[in-house]
Amino acid sequence: MATIWTAMAVAALTGVAVLAIWLATAVLARHRAESAADLGALAAASHAAEGPAQACERARWIADRMAVSLVTCRWQRLDAFVEVQAPSLGIAGLPGPSARARAGPTGQPP
Repeated sequence: MATIWTAMAVAALTGVAVLAIWLATAVLARHRAESAADLGALAAASHAAEGPAQACERARWIADRMAVSLVTCRWQRLDAFVEVQAPSLGIAGLPGPSARARAGPTGQPP
């Protein structure tokens, strides 16, 4: 009887450990996506004088280096809006985390 209880306890602990690792991976992927969106928007805004195409190319460069894909990069007045998506976590049917960021000149209300 003790062997059965021990096997069940080991199975339960293994399940909890796998769930904790998956959750930590999801959190890290979300943080990476948010950081890439923030840095991409800042890079695009800092290169706004070069034109929207060049500025968005800088945002794409940042996204590529951070292992995420740039979904959109658009401009509204002087603000750069960037959206990125991280790769899927390997669970069927669930997309990878995505994030959005906005950057522009300081001194203007949002």
